[in-house]
Amino acid sequence: MPIVLAALALFAGAKSPVTTIQTADFGRVLSAPNHLALYYWTPEKRDHRIHCTGKCLKAWPALLVKSAAAVPRHIAGARGTFGVIRRPDGRLQVTYNRLPLYTYHGDPPNRPLCNNVDGWFVVRA
Repeated sequence: MPIVLAALALFAGAKSPVTTIQTADFGRVLSAPNHLALYYWTPEKRDHRIHCTGKCLKAWPALLVKSAAAVPRHIAGARGTFGVIRRPDGRLQVTYNRLPLYTYHGDPPNRPLCNNVDGWFVVRA
């Protein structure tokens, strides 16, 4: 089951750290197991490096795992490839097609609110 520490979700023993949800506005999107939509940030899309740290990370919590083995390369319902990237603090963050994944601290479950806001986009499955 997921364990929430501060604003960041760490997953230990979960079947998969990513699932999909059906939304009214965006159709099927990637989500964390707690049904929060997953996002990517365009500055990280340019070079596939972590740029969201500090205050950014408080608003946009990273989807973290304890080990790369916790992340399957493929997940039912998603067309891309999953993996991990090491954050500047040493923790492992889940990626989708090499893009680091985040939730938004103000989203309710099953309802992404911040698509196309300051370069953040919901990840469609």
